[in-house]
Amino acid sequence: MAGKGFEPDVKVRTREFRIGCVGAGMIMAECHLAAYKEAGFPVVAIASRTKASAEKVARRWEIPTVHDTPEQLIEDENVEIIDLAFPPDQQPALIRHALKQKHIKAILAQKPLALSLKDAIELRDEAARAGKILSVNQNMRYDQSMRVLKQIMDSGALGDIVFAQIDMHAIPHWQTFLEDYDRLTLANMSVHHLDVLRFLFGDPQEITTLTRKDPRTKFDHSDGITVSTLRFPSGVLAVSLEDVWSGPRQEGYKDDQHINWRVDGTKGVAKGTIGWPTGSASTLTYASTATTGGDWVTPSWDTMWFPHAFIGVMEQLQHAVKTGEPPALSVADNVKTMALIEAGYRSIDEGRTVKLSEISTNSIN
Repeated sequence: MAGKGFEPDVKVRTREFRIGCVGAGMIMAECHLAAYKEAGFPVVAIASRTKASAEKVARRWEIPTVHDTPEQLIEDENVEIIDLAFPPDQQPALIRHALKQKHIKAILAQKPLALSLKDAIELRDEAARAGKILSVNQNMRYDQSMRVLKQIMDSGALGDIVFAQIDMHAIPHWQTFLEDYDRLTLANMSVHHLDVLRFLFGDPQEITTLTRKDPRTKFDHSDGITVSTLRFPSGVLAVSLEDVWSGPRQEGYKDDQHINWRVDGTKGVAKGTIGWPTGSASTLTYASTATTGGDWVTPSWDTMWFPHAFIGVMEQLQHAVKTGEPPALSVADNVKTMALIEAGYRSIDEGRTVKLSEISTNSIN
């Protein structure tokens, strides 16, 4: 059957390495730790900017040790993997501290890895010199609809891909620290979509990004609503749209927040939704002249992007530590996503299409 045989979620192969969590906000408390509990990953310590927040989360998830500071947690020799959910301007210093610790085997960083491509390149190279695994939490690659879409594409059911789009009209959990950054949507939200387009179609040749400030938010920013068009060497054209304030914000307004996606090929079409922020499962339906007789087929699953994709993110890192193989979400690959973000900002600033060949990811030194 065309709707059977897919793997929307990863199988957990490795769960033995002890995790120390840095951060106690929504993404850690509701996603990381919920996923780790379900998968059986051992979390042995937590720390945050305020100890009270860390203590509250520790009680909820039965984490045995609460450290006064993130630095103390990183120095805890009982911790083998550092899991970061921290503001990107503060994350590089914590990564560098972890790279110095002999007992730390791997680090899972939040995205964006840093606020600049230069910093991301330096972190990539420093991790390589330290012989440590640095992975970046590009969790949309583990969204169930994206995984099944990739499997359908790889089977040839859609033929040659012609066009793809991601259409977001939804309000993210805007952390207050983002109000201090000039770069907003492209770096902190579009990064999900641009990275998953790389996952699906490879590295693009060029990007054109347009933006406008959004009058529906109360803090200043350079990029509110963003629209990016990407061209790939295969000929695929892709559009990523992020409207991250999505309609009036007044109480009582019944909004229609959603993230939709669609991929058109020469032999079929796949389309679906990302089940966030509605708290439902992502969806996918596809029709193929090659495998479904042109009928629409809808595979289904019970898991969700949040929190279940975070199982896959930590699993790939645990398995990399055990086997010595590169992680699926390597820092070297993530630097290419950071380069794409940088190219998008250059496109905004200069009002033109930017070729990725213009953006160097070579070592700084």
